Amino acid sequence: MWTVAQYIPVALFSLKPATATSSGGKTLICPTPFAIKMALLDAALRTLGQNEGKRLWPTIRDLRLMVNLPERVSVINTFTKIVRPKKHGPSDDSGTGLMTPLGSTIAYREYVSFGGAIQLAAQLATEDTIPVMLTDLFPQINYLGKRGGFVQLLKMPDQVGQSNLSTDQGWITLTEDQAQFSFGGTLQILDDCGSKMTFDHADIYSSKRITLGKERILRHIVLPYQVARSSRGFTLYERIP
Repeated sequence: MWTVAQYIPVALFSLKPATATSSGGKTLICPTPFAIKMALLDAALRTLGQNEGKRLWPTIRDLRLMVNLPERVSVINTFTKIVRPKKHGPSDDSGTGLMTPLGSTIAYREYVSFGGAIQLAAQLATEDTIPVMLTDLFPQINYLGKRGGFVQLLKMPDQVGQSNLSTDQGWITLTEDQAQFSFGGTLQILDDCGSKMTFDHADIYSSKRITLGKERILRHIVLPYQVARSSRGFTLYERIP
């Protein structure tokens, strides 16, 4: 059985690829398996505590995931002013005599506006039973991707069979190689949790580093969406019939 949760975005979504830099990089138009699993782990830590979150982490890490996006997805691109540490240390740029460690610069940003609800489906990797844990954690997720991409749960999660999650219904597999994909679709490089990723790697207070290609792996997923319209300030994607 699969646990399916449906969310409505209440803010713009943004999530840069794992290879993007801090000052630039196009956003993904789909939540990554890594982001979804981190959201579930965050929910477990907030509601159940650290010990229970640590116990549940291997199960969360190995989850099978699918996503169903709305018919239309719009990407808004803009430039924004940000502050970041100065490369050569604190300096007095304004002539006031104050040494400041931060400087302002311009960064490229993209934000996604979903034209409807987002559905997430998860299944335990080791057994085909009703995962009560997921039914409890999915309602606790309040944002996906970059902090501030808030979502609102529409109803309590449902339990459905594999036959209800076909590609004809818009479902996209995120954690496995695609058996088939739409020609002319949009390629997305999504990050996921590797089998060697421990709770200490996921713990932000731990000194253990996450290495791309080992604890954090990349999956090449073709989404069934193509560019329908674009201009200087936006790009509109529509699902391929």
